[in-house]
Amino acid sequence: MGELGSRRRGARSADLRRWGTRAWQGYGRVPPLMGENSTQIDGRGPRPVRGSQVEVRVEAIDDLGRGRGEVDGHPVAVRGAVPGSLVRAEIRRRHRGAIGAQLEEVLEPGPFQREARCPHVGTCGGCSFQTYDYAGQLEALRGHLLERLEEAELLGEVEVEPVLGMEEPFGYRNKMDFTFGNRRWIEVGEPEGVQSDFALGLHVPGVYSKVLDIQSCAIHFEGADEILTAARELAREHGLEAWDTRRHVGLLRHLVLRKGVNTGEILVYLVTSVEDAERVDPWAAALVRRCPQITTLVQGIHDRAAAVAIGEEERILHGPGVIHEILAGLTFTLSPTSFFQTNTTQAERLLECIHSEIPASGGRVFDLYCGAGTIGLSLAAKVSEVVGLESSPSAIRDARANAEAAGIHNTSFLEGDVLENLEQCTRGSQGDLCIVDPPRAGLHPKVIPILLAAAPARMIYVSCNPVTAVRDLEHLARGGYRLARVQPVDLFPHTPHLECVFTLVPR
Repeated sequence: MGELGSRRRGARSADLRRWGTRAWQGYGRVPPLMGENSTQIDGRGPRPVRGSQVEVRVEAIDDLGRGRGEVDGHPVAVRGAVPGSLVRAEIRRRHRGAIGAQLEEVLEPGPFQREARCPHVGTCGGCSFQTYDYAGQLEALRGHLLERLEEAELLGEVEVEPVLGMEEPFGYRNKMDFTFGNRRWIEVGEPEGVQSDFALGLHVPGVYSKVLDIQSCAIHFEGADEILTAARELAREHGLEAWDTRRHVGLLRHLVLRKGVNTGEILVYLVTSVEDAERVDPWAAALVRRCPQITTLVQGIHDRAAAVAIGEEERILHGPGVIHEILAGLTFTLSPTSFFQTNTTQAERLLECIHSEIPASGGRVFDLYCGAGTIGLSLAAKVSEVVGLESSPSAIRDARANAEAAGIHNTSFLEGDVLENLEQCTRGSQGDLCIVDPPRAGLHPKVIPILLAAAPARMIYVSCNPVTAVRDLEHLARGGYRLARVQPVDLFPHTPHLECVFTLVPR
């Protein structure tokens, strides 16, 4: 933790700051040019055209994890490029002032360049930082957060703590959603004539109609590759056709793999367009025989066009239909569609950060956007009462079931509009603790005045999107609160996503 501190000195720290956190004011805001082949604007050189090959010295990363550099004064974002490196890239997109490019070759590796573990890293797009030294990733993520907070003048005397990273930043995902498709994306280097009408994997970024056939994944849980390979081979052997996203026909749609890291239990969720038990059941039985470590296998049936891995009906084909996970000393029951943090190890650390901000006096806690109750239930022994608010009926059912299974009796979970329930619960109430864990879009604008009117003695804002978090924090600051602590946590190594715990107290 101290090794990645914000006040380190020396050449390595200076390089990390220079290449990992440089602020590019105006990136993506250059006025559009008049005509495809314009040569000069504001004294800059020719604007690179789509399809052209360019050399880019990468100096920073952006919020999407792309390397950023300039070509003749024009900002260019290169997918897969690492700060400090010189790369050759192909211009793929020009829109207004933004220019996007695809990495073709690393001409000069930078000091933070690393070999990728995943064979699909150049195509998949799921791990945009995998060739970036992990310590550099953490410093860059912290730098982006620091810049946003400083621009909003929110920090005052508060330091942004070092990002809590992982000792082993691979194999961390306890859940992966894969897609079946009848149009396979053919990767560069694959032999001619390779089967192209069946794939099980992930969509290539920007290409919804084709699926990248994933042979292995460096970030999902150990043993998932074996199940994925068996599911693919058995589907072919049993003649089960993959979904066609254009014509909306086919049987197999999604395969979700989920594991309780601390219990070892594994759930497989197959989503199909119709029940078709005569063909699905033999496939399921064969999969369990080949992979006996599977605890339960559930079929979900989804016949609509929307590509979501959620069945409108479900059939349990093997086992109890659920698995369990242990987090913060509590056992949680997970169904195929239950919300749960996808990184169990870092979820533990996230909860530890939240627990450290709870006053010894305890009191009543309002847990906004509580999901399945993970945060609130973990705090129940330290406080007098937990009131969870959530709009998802299935999440509320899970939260109540988890509380009953754990024998926790000082919690209540209210289903419905968070705004309305918050207003009713906090009317005439002051001095309570509020924990806010909103979706990526942040807080609804109408929630903030009600939060401020409740005048909690402390607010803990848990965010998975620093951009919307800073926006909400500005509103809360104008309402009389200030930051007391900022603790970022890396729940998604090798991606630009960052989880943060912000503690706010009255001025």
